[in-house]
Amino acid sequence: MRFLHTADWHIGKKLHGYDLLEEQQAAFQQILAIAKAEKVEAIVIAGDLYDRSVPAVEAIEVFNQMIIEMNLKEKFPVLAISGNHDSSTRLETGGPWFAQSNFHLNTRLEQAFQPIEIENTQFFLLPYFEPIAARLYFKNDDIGTIEKAMKVVITEMEALFKPDMSHVLVSHFFVAGSEKTDSETKLMVGGLDTVPVSLLNRFDYVALGHLHGKNALQANNARYSGSPLKFSLSEMNQTKGVWIVETDEKKTSFEFKEIKPLRDVIQIEGSFKELISPEFYESINREVYIHIQLTDRAVIPNMMNQLRQVYPRIIGVERLFGRERPEQVKGKQSIKSATPVELVDQFFSEVTGEEITKQQQDWIKENLAEIHQEERGK
Repeated sequence: MRFLHTADWHIGKKLHGYDLLEEQQAAFQQILAIAKAEKVEAIVIAGDLYDRSVPAVEAIEVFNQMIIEMNLKEKFPVLAISGNHDSSTRLETGGPWFAQSNFHLNTRLEQAFQPIEIENTQFFLLPYFEPIAARLYFKNDDIGTIEKAMKVVITEMEALFKPDMSHVLVSHFFVAGSEKTDSETKLMVGGLDTVPVSLLNRFDYVALGHLHGKNALQANNARYSGSPLKFSLSEMNQTKGVWIVETDEKKTSFEFKEIKPLRDVIQIEGSFKELISPEFYESINREVYIHIQLTDRAVIPNMMNQLRQVYPRIIGVERLFGRERPEQVKGKQSIKSATPVELVDQFFSEVTGEEITKQQQDWIKENLAEIHQEERGK
């Protein structure tokens, strides 16, 4: 069995206000070309098909065209799941007849226990879920974290393993020990951040989604495909692409195939005078997305408008030697990296001057989980 593993398309996502639909279409054409050149027998999409639970009409049109071209025209079986950015309720619309064309889209936990069999491989399509979904499905009130939920889920899957077949898990979560970038939504509510890699040992391959770098996890049998585009400056040096996976009786092998961006993300440094001089800007590709590190200390009137006349896709300007105090910079970084629960803790401490209690933390987590579930259902 030979298949292509991709994930985190985030159709409709913007990069600092810039529309990425054209870049996403270009990346998809390369994914399709790789699938055809490698003669794969299926295409796996491990979640986050869209960037929002209620995507824009333009994003839906682009995704629909991708599926039509991939599944209906080229006849590739497509095995997909919903991710934390997707609305499982909305994606589920049409699911019962998608399978008639070999487009298998799982959005509910219970569907994961109906493996899709292609050639010598069983695919278990496990969509993004929260512990409450497992508690209800298994009627087990002891399931309070995603780790406990995954232990029960995988035990249920293993009971369905056919010994003469390979077994592939497709899912969307954070595996402990993986490395994150700035563009991923933090999945801390309900303990989703604590799935040990040891739980995945029984599968021949685990096709993961959620983290946007292909090197985020280096397990023998599990990989993140990463996103097909660079969605933040922290991904500037990442190589984007897809995995080509092959299962056989002896072992599973996988090889990464690179995707070239339509417009790359780069960072440049210099003084304002240098940056707007033809000698400097004519030596670089100015049609890419650019983050500028400015060496000037002085105030520059109308700076952004002047820079945009030279660099049309600026995603940020940073003063390397600004007057901002170290404690201010540290504060901004901690807010950027904090989880929702940590942000509430910080706010509570600053306003009241007291530490938040364990009971209050539990109430916050419960309410955040309910809000998150409501948002995904819209």
